[in-house]
Amino acid sequence: MNTLKSARIRRERLLSAAEGYLMLDMPRQALESLDAIEDPERAPFAYNYQRGMVLRHLERHAEALEYFLRAFDEDPENVSLLLAMAWCYKRTDQLPRAISTMELAYRVAPKQPIVLYNLACYWALAGNKDQALSWLGRSLRMDGELRKLIPEESDFDKLRDDPDFEAMVGLPDDISRST
Repeated sequence: MNTLKSARIRRERLLSAAEGYLMLDMPRQALESLDAIEDPERAPFAYNYQRGMVLRHLERHAEALEYFLRAFDEDPENVSLLLAMAWCYKRTDQLPRAISTMELAYRVAPKQPIVLYNLACYWALAGNKDQALSWLGRSLRMDGELRKLIPEESDFDKLRDDPDFEAMVGLPDDISRST
């Protein structure tokens, strides 16, 4: 087997191992697998995305964003990447960037309800009730199962006592106010 093919196989195995470790909630081992990749530039999206995901899991959101932005250069329309970037922007107090990233995700994937749901969350955090309810209503019409997430979703805390919010989500008063 030639050297390039061998290096590619090793890189792919290490990327897969990192993904597996992360799925098993073993981020430190995932990071070790990524650190063992000798030629990450040969798989720029996969490497940077996976490293960003590991750092996000470790709650090192600012560092994760650095890698997500590199991955974005390779695939700016990857919805999973855009969701992860917005998640990190929110947690680094960059809510306007989280919103604009989710708006880009919506332009890329307007039929993915989770994109609309996340836009509702971020607009709720921003204090824009009309935008939050508009996006939330659309997401719930696309996938009513998202309604199950609402009681635990702290992003909607500012709206919990709002009659328009309560009417839209259809939660009993004791559930909508208990979180």
